Amino acid sequence: MPHIDVTTPGGTYTVVVERGALTSLASGLPAQCGTVFVVTTEDVWTLHGTAVRSALGHLPFRTIFFAGGEDNKRMADVERMAESMVEFGGDRSSVVVGFGGGIVTDLAGFLAAIFMRGIPVIQVPTTLLAQVDAAVGGKTGTNLVSGKNLIGAFHQPRAVIIDPAVLDTLPEREYRAGLYEIIKTGIIASAGLFHTLATSRDSILARHHHILDQIIAESVRIKAHVVSGDERESGLRRILNFGHTFGHALEAETKYIRFLHGEAVSWGMRAATHLAAECKMIGVEDRISILNLLDRYGPVPSTAGLSAAGIEARMIHDKKTIQGRIHFVLPETIGKAQVRSDVPAHLPRTAIARALEECA
Repeated sequence: MPHIDVTTPGGTYTVVVERGALTSLASGLPAQCGTVFVVTTEDVWTLHGTAVRSALGHLPFRTIFFAGGEDNKRMADVERMAESMVEFGGDRSSVVVGFGGGIVTDLAGFLAAIFMRGIPVIQVPTTLLAQVDAAVGGKTGTNLVSGKNLIGAFHQPRAVIIDPAVLDTLPEREYRAGLYEIIKTGIIASAGLFHTLATSRDSILARHHHILDQIIAESVRIKAHVVSGDERESGLRRILNFGHTFGHALEAETKYIRFLHGEAVSWGMRAATHLAAECKMIGVEDRISILNLLDRYGPVPSTAGLSAAGIEARMIHDKKTIQGRIHFVLPETIGKAQVRSDVPAHLPRTAIARALEECA
């Protein structure tokens, strides 16, 4: 299985994608390592904590538990975790391990970025979404009431360890939520990956090891290539936000409790695809193919009771809105997308309304 390098101005790190890779966790630690702080949730630790404990051997470590959920991803939790690190002797030789889903890896990375002005973090993602997206690339952060990840930092991990075997315990809904991020990758950067998702749906949903490991590795390769070329999202990396501008607004509008992140991104890709059609950027055949694939990996929670106006207003506060102008990532063809900041003001609400109607 592949070892994929991510090269950034701050240095190069490796993403390991391999069944059983969890046993090699200690190999990613610095030679002179202090206390290891494992940020995780109680359910993940119950399922896989024994493997981490065994992998760390005699190294000193402490677990720091997070309650879980986007609604708990707040600065108060970061401060509480930092206080725990101080209490247990954390210093500049300490290392944070993010052991959980995307929320955990976001928080663990942010904690590492700001503790003692920056200490190493190793990301060990345990959900499919975190494996193919959140844990790779160095984006970290926490939420405000007004929007998602509005406080954060770029802090590249020392290593990322992806063990697809941990996905055997992942609930079906969370597994599907992660598949939407892989669909995103296919739409924006790989017609081949999109084709695999379309033709191998049953095997993928059944979690057959060979095909699952293949699509995880391919998604990571693509993200590693994009991040290596644009660490801080000043250019090419912005295409990774396909579906996220709409999706983040949907999450905020529903107070982060109705939709999993991947589900919100799925809905956001639907809205973005409709917007691309309104802008006459995408052909009918590709538009239908995208919408059909999203349907085949669905469903997502109902959007009943939501208004296009409310979601549109939320988008103004998105991180990708610059000087009041929303930047949309829109598909041109399957495998290619572009960032547009010149979308006529009346079109997003039309696209949102149509996506809401289709998912109500």
